[in-house]
Amino acid sequence: MKSLQFWLALIGGALLLALLIHGAWQTRSVGGLWRRRSGRGGTEAPSDTQLGPPTEVLEPRFDEVPATGPPIDAAPEAAQAARREVPVHAPVEAAPLPPRRPLSAARIDPAIDAVAPLRPDAPVLGDTVLAHLPPSRRAGGKPFAIEALNLEDGVWELPAPGHRYGAFQAGLQLAHRLGPINEIEYSEFVQKVQAFADAMGAVADFPDMLEAVARGRALDAFASEHDALLAVRLCTRQTPWPLSWVTQHAARHGVVLGSTPGRLVLPARQEGAPPMLTLQFDAQAALADDVQNARVGEISLVFDVPQTASAEEPFNAWCAASQALAIALDGQVFDDQGRELSPDDFMAIGEALRQNYQQLADSGIPAGSAAARRLFS
Repeated sequence: MKSLQFWLALIGGALLLALLIHGAWQTRSVGGLWRRRSGRGGTEAPSDTQLGPPTEVLEPRFDEVPATGPPIDAAPEAAQAARREVPVHAPVEAAPLPPRRPLSAARIDPAIDAVAPLRPDAPVLGDTVLAHLPPSRRAGGKPFAIEALNLEDGVWELPAPGHRYGAFQAGLQLAHRLGPINEIEYSEFVQKVQAFADAMGAVADFPDMLEAVARGRALDAFASEHDALLAVRLCTRQTPWPLSWVTQHAARHGVVLGSTPGRLVLPARQEGAPPMLTLQFDAQAALADDVQNARVGEISLVFDVPQTASAEEPFNAWCAASQALAIALDGQVFDDQGRELSPDDFMAIGEALRQNYQQLADSGIPAGSAAARRLFS
């Protein structure tokens, strides 16, 4: 019987993938597959001298379905069969979590940072460096870092006691999801780093402010074109689902409780990295006095494209988990317009995602890298 459920889920998975593809392809006619972050908030994309307000909704997105819209049925016969195999209150075995790799520390990266070299007259002890670091490594809303060149092994690292350093570099992040740097933030960065350089007896070589600000705007425009969030909404056909039942079935796919109410996550394979997938539901249900009897009528499964490397296959995990939950919960699947989707555009969305990943890699900011996670945060 488990073999039957596996093949039902496999067949249904192809159907759901095709359904999601068609909806994403249709969005291209009203603004393209990837909505620009620079034009978020309903404004036109800014010129070189104008900055648009932030947005939190990036295409393709399928989690804003009208309350009244034609449902998209997800293999009802298979769903009923799956429900007969797993009663509502039967315990469901959780999937074991895969081994997790340690997360590499974020480093200064010329691809997304304005880098200023600092050359001291003589080697400096790590204890002295730590005593004179700026108390806050932020310039306005942008983070910056200071690294030191270890004279023993020639490696750039965060300053540490007991080491001797022969050079330093400071890097200011040029953009993130709230927008690019501006002249005020850059000036604050220069002021803080210059004070540190003076304490180290070092000469600082700062990039030109106008060039740095222009780079920040260009980087923000590039990020806007490649920033995307995929989300699918599953809704109950009849009565709301017991929350315990939803969490049990999610656990079969490695989805565990998150740090905030109404949020389950599929952990990344790197320790400390953002989750690969996020399952969201009404936070009030998670905060109910009697959680065992709490119920939810819909859930959303979300995939933040730039945060996970394509090699981890987050898109496949997102589609497989969506379809499996739709079958197990006997749920209806919606897109953003409540439209029934056809299998004709499967290759279209797959190719669009592949191109997006490739363009990020070609830029030196591959999805899932430390630089991409900083830029798309």
